[in-house]
Amino acid sequence: MNVDKYIIKASATVIDALRQLNSLSGGAMTLFVVEDDGRVIGSLTDGDIRRCLIAGAELATSLSEVVHRDFIALRGESIDIKEIRRLRESRVTLVPRLTQEGKLKALYDFSSQKSLLPVDAVLMAGGKGERLRPLTNDTPKPLLKLGGKCIIDYNIESLAKNGVSNISVTVNYLAEQIEEHFSQPVAGVGVKCVKEPVRMGTIGSLSLIESYENDTILIMNSDLFTNINFEEMYISHADSGADITVAVTPYMVSVPYAIFHYGKNGDVTGLEEKPTYNYYANAGIYMIKREMLSLIPQGEYYDATDMLEDAIKNGFKVRQFPINGTWIDIGSPADFRHAQDVVQLGKMQF
Repeated sequence: MNVDKYIIKASATVIDALRQLNSLSGGAMTLFVVEDDGRVIGSLTDGDIRRCLIAGAELATSLSEVVHRDFIALRGESIDIKEIRRLRESRVTLVPRLTQEGKLKALYDFSSQKSLLPVDAVLMAGGKGERLRPLTNDTPKPLLKLGGKCIIDYNIESLAKNGVSNISVTVNYLAEQIEEHFSQPVAGVGVKCVKEPVRMGTIGSLSLIESYENDTILIMNSDLFTNINFEEMYISHADSGADITVAVTPYMVSVPYAIFHYGKNGDVTGLEEKPTYNYYANAGIYMIKREMLSLIPQGEYYDATDMLEDAIKNGFKVRQFPINGTWIDIGSPADFRHAQDVVQLGKMQF
């Protein structure tokens, strides 16, 4: 975002502030007042100016005399995600992040930004998409389009809105097309492609990524079409102290026949007419502590389910996070048509 239009010097006047606020029409109507050394000393809105004029200020009065000094800002090295959520729920939109010296480090507009998750993301995009042929004969599945947008870009945009900027995509099948696609930023994020020398499973290629910036890593299949709440998943993962959190989706199995129940000697003890069983299925989205990467063997085929089994066997804490929203695993032509219908009908809220 253009930060400069929201910044005004403390030496400016009330009329200067009115002119600058007027130029923000249609956006967040807040200015942040800074001293010559760059320190932010307060905020200023139309309401602040109205109140200061009523109290006797002049149009030529310096902003240092009328600035609202008790303003909301994010301070410190780390960010409290629950505080971000409270600000958003309180409809606070424009929030500065300050350095220890009080200088502006960043400015966030929570009318469009969902969160600021301290997470690195890795999207798996190396599969052949064989069940979607002939659509995937010449196009990798993540680049198939829904409503004019590539499947993978929905996920990149959702992550970007949650403040995730260190995103890697692992590629193999038709890798050059995905690499070309991400030669330009998507949703303002420069996505890094990591090419598998051989197929390495759904999670083995994480061993190829050279650097991570955060202690939490989000891993997901790139062909998912979902509006999962990444912020809620992160909070659940952090609060529970889990080493691995797995997103799960409800899965119902209906048996179209009567099911018999038996005693120890084989006698029928009862029957259940056309029962329905409810389960939670693996949704292909994981949050892991960075140290879990040590479970991944170097250069070998390794699936996410292998990591889960190894983590459980070694006594690590594995939790689940039920998805409360849309989740479509685009693995078949029927799934692809379903996702297209969801987009066309506007049923998906990201």
